[in-house]
Amino acid sequence: MAKKIKAVVKLQAPGGQATPAKGIGPALGPHGASAADFCKQFNDKTKDQPGMILPVIVTVYQDRSFTFIIKTPPAANLIKKELGLAKGSSVPHKDKVGKLTQAQLKKIATIKMPDVNANDIETAMKIVAGTARSMGVDIEK
Repeated sequence: MAKKIKAVVKLQAPGGQATPAKGIGPALGPHGASAADFCKQFNDKTKDQPGMILPVIVTVYQDRSFTFIIKTPPAANLIKKELGLAKGSSVPHKDKVGKLTQAQLKKIATIKMPDVNANDIETAMKIVAGTARSMGVDIEK
């Protein structure tokens, strides 16, 4: 018999560095799931991506156990990491903060492929390019 689901919680946590304090404890606590256990398991699974902000969907069951799915990092975070930016432009259509090459765009789109609503790499590249434009990052033709 399947376990009864109590709640589904969406979080964002830094890879390999999650702590029960910042947002995770308050999000999981009311549903009876152990934030410390979650952090331990999450950090074990993400130790190869230190500091990268990773979206997580945690399913909490009635018996207080839980399972979780780690998604790919947000496209904006991947773009910032690729270009070494602290943040995107505050006026993206006027102030440009960087330029992505087609190769860099394809690399990011390949990472995002499992989580974007796209059937091929070209469509995924267009989605990532849109995110880049909204951050003030140009795409080389």
